Amino acid sequence: MVIVEFVIVPLGEKSLSRYVAEVVKLLERKEVKYQLTPMATIIEVPTVREAFAIIEEAHELMFNLGAERVSTTVRIDDRRDKHRGMEDKVKSVMEKVRGG
Repeated sequence: MVIVEFVIVPLGEKSLSRYVAEVVKLLERKEVKYQLTPMATIIEVPTVREAFAIIEEAHELMFNLGAERVSTTVRIDDRRDKHRGMEDKVKSVMEKVRGG
């Protein structure tokens, strides 16, 4: 399972919410498991190849929406020894916080 955090920024824009909303719509159409945070979007997919394809599509979407310059940042957690999803990572930390 691959967990990927990405940030796509159409440079020169004051508000990004309309761009983010379109990316979320894209993820929902593709039935990709995602988590929206105040600073990034996180997706969970089977392979790095699938993650890059989704991010490339989201990156291109910014230009289709009128952006003239786009900056994209990606962080990948590709763990192959265990099947751990986004919730598992958060749960593990919270158990330690609560003394479990």
